[in-house]
Amino acid sequence: MDSTPIKANTKLNNPKSFSKNKFSKDNQPKSDKDCKLGVYSASNDSSNKRYKFYWGYKNHIIVDAISGLPIAETTTPADVPDFDVALSLLADTNNWFKLTGTNFIADKGYDVKKLYNYVRNTLHGHCFIPLNKRNSKNPPLTDDGYMVCEAGIKMLKDGKQYFDGFIKQKFVCKFCNSKDDSACPIKHPKYFNGKKHRGCTKYAIISSDYRSSINRDSLYFKAVYRLRVESERYNSRFKSLDFEKAYVRNINSVSNVNTFGHITLLTVAIVAIKLGKFDEFKSLVGLMQSA
Repeated sequence: MDSTPIKANTKLNNPKSFSKNKFSKDNQPKSDKDCKLGVYSASNDSSNKRYKFYWGYKNHIIVDAISGLPIAETTTPADVPDFDVALSLLADTNNWFKLTGTNFIADKGYDVKKLYNYVRNTLHGHCFIPLNKRNSKNPPLTDDGYMVCEAGIKMLKDGKQYFDGFIKQKFVCKFCNSKDDSACPIKHPKYFNGKKHRGCTKYAIISSDYRSSINRDSLYFKAVYRLRVESERYNSRFKSLDFEKAYVRNINSVSNVNTFGHITLLTVAIVAIKLGKFDEFKSLVGLMQSA
């Protein structure tokens, strides 16, 4: 699953527009009351932090990762989170196109527990979604699961507390029982706390749910996740029909036009297969040239 931005038909999306605060939430375009303020990455490079704002919509699409053809789609205002749409679109699609046992592949924008639980518990499938580390509050751990103190020394594990859905791991100073005042190399104030167990104490949250149990470093996960490129390829074909910008106004009109675009690409596939031109079922230009 993936989404693609659809820019609204408004002058505020024009790079040459000199309107003040044109990307302020309070500056709703008068020409289209349904569009909302959205943001998208200006680059596919994960290390690139540049983003662009726009007024408009998002088209969400479920694509078959083998054929590269669409299964279901919907259009929403640009401010609706991808993971919220995923839950409703998967549920609606599953009513007429059984998704039982499916492998759900998506980017880290879909990294939310309720989506994992729906795929696992309702669809009885598996998720292939990378972790969104922006939401992580835990300090980094070593490869073998230990925390490092401010002095750069590996701390000791000192028991766990078990809660519903997560485990709280306690870490203590390596020299917590030492009587040597010079043991701490940075002379941390907590090392001289006057208590029986001296030094720093820290905690790390260890999740015990399905989302945390996925081995994202495995060759199997990486092999399946590579199939996500099919959704990007499909969105590229969709944009080539000039659907990246809306030429109509209001969400109903934009949704209808987007649906016609998907029908067009499915029609290309049907015609290519009926003509025996199997290599051209994803290419409108290629099918026209071979006709």
